[in-house]
Amino acid sequence: MLLFTLLATPSRAEMVLHRGNGAEPETLDPHKSTGEGESRIEMDLFEGLVTADALGRIIPGAALNWTISDDRLTYVFHLRPDGKWSDGTKVTAGDFVFSWRRLVLPATRSRYAFFLWPVKNAEAISKGAMPPTAMGVEAVDDLTLRVTLEAPTAYFIASLQHHSTYAVSQANVQRHGDDFLKPGKLVSNGAFMLAEAVPQGHVKLVRNPHFHGAAEVALDAVYYYPTENREAELKRFRAGELDVTYDLPDGQIAWVRQNMPADLRLAPFFSSYWFNINLRNEPWKSNPDLRAALSLAIDRQLIVDKITQAGEIPAYSLTPPGTDNYVAPLPEWARWTQAERDAKARDLLAKAGYGPGGKELEVEILFNTSENHRKIAIAIDSMWRQKLGVRTRLVNQEWKVLLQARAEGKFQDLVRGGWIGDFNDAYSFLSLFLSDVQGQNHSGYQNPDYDRLIRAAASEIDPTARRQLMQRAEAMLLSDHPVIPIYTHVTTHMVATRVSGWQDNIRNLHLSRYLSVVR
Repeated sequence: MLLFTLLATPSRAEMVLHRGNGAEPETLDPHKSTGEGESRIEMDLFEGLVTADALGRIIPGAALNWTISDDRLTYVFHLRPDGKWSDGTKVTAGDFVFSWRRLVLPATRSRYAFFLWPVKNAEAISKGAMPPTAMGVEAVDDLTLRVTLEAPTAYFIASLQHHSTYAVSQANVQRHGDDFLKPGKLVSNGAFMLAEAVPQGHVKLVRNPHFHGAAEVALDAVYYYPTENREAELKRFRAGELDVTYDLPDGQIAWVRQNMPADLRLAPFFSSYWFNINLRNEPWKSNPDLRAALSLAIDRQLIVDKITQAGEIPAYSLTPPGTDNYVAPLPEWARWTQAERDAKARDLLAKAGYGPGGKELEVEILFNTSENHRKIAIAIDSMWRQKLGVRTRLVNQEWKVLLQARAEGKFQDLVRGGWIGDFNDAYSFLSLFLSDVQGQNHSGYQNPDYDRLIRAAASEIDPTARRQLMQRAEAMLLSDHPVIPIYTHVTTHMVATRVSGWQDNIRNLHLSRYLSVVR
């Protein structure tokens, strides 16, 4: 008789990814969050009607496909029959109706309600003028969502990748109320679900077995760590505690290039860095010459060469290079030498009644806690003191505090700002400065002519005419100086060679569902 010994096959080790993630998450509610770090977690937890592939390109998400009417006013989305929440219940068109109404409700206080303003009556609802039931979104049946727009909107599909348009489970929100976001209660329809959320510690996600693409997800778990101190984050990466960093300290980039080139990932980024000027307050409100003087006196080339050092491009406009069907207009002074700009800045300062023989100007620069931001503020302080005799106060705040102060316009003079394009279109940047975009128009800029051009561009179908409208609007904005552009970002990450699936892309979208790690 033959005896066979059955050997148990050892189970594979759990595959876990450890990611640095900037500031502590403000909230994981996709309809209320505003930061980049939160959106990265939310893109792992949730899936919108459309999502992004590994290269950052738009692909079908919770919607398997959709149709668009000839007049481009009606969109019909067909949801995946196998789309489920992480509790195993079906993702329905009703969940999207509930969620989109929730986003635009004034009571939600979302800073991204304007993302759905193209939908019929959505803007009026967000301003309290109509009930949420008037919104042009309808569940035809469980798997069919019909959306009616106010006017043709060229960027509408692309905008649906943004976290603010994601659905939450209506049944779950109604069951748990404000507690629906807690681990063990939050249900999600993305590749992962929430397991732990430890303040100032980590957010742990685990694989969602009910996700329609679960079979292609390699990771069992992902840890996101708040890492505002980038020097400390790099040390953790070098110690093997992190597989991916959120960013890099500017002062260490040259060292990393020399000593850890295999792990360094630098790539163009659809993002701009600027400072908002508070036009609600004097002397800024009534003095564009003063605003222009501060902008001209900043040596942007020096900042990117000596401080950031990662290949950033000096910026004299808002929309970055690489924007689809768009080239940003440049002000005349962008082509001058820095010495010529400095001379003009002194003339404008004197014209505004400041400087030698005039009033002394004191400016407060508010920025969130970060060594990178501090170094830039110190450099600007030095430039203004030497060239213009301006006195500067540097004030830093924690990220959550700054977000609220900036959104509510509660800063004295200047606040660190910028934008990461939510979809590859100039409208993603230029719509921020519409007079009635609450919570995102941080400068409080109001120009009816600008509003008219941007709203016309939103509904223009012809690509050439649409581009020209936005270029005219951006040129107008730049001449009004509500913001001071500094540079166009590049992405700076450390990605361990043990990580596979990372694809550099201009949107800097790296969903964990496409990554794997071998230790």
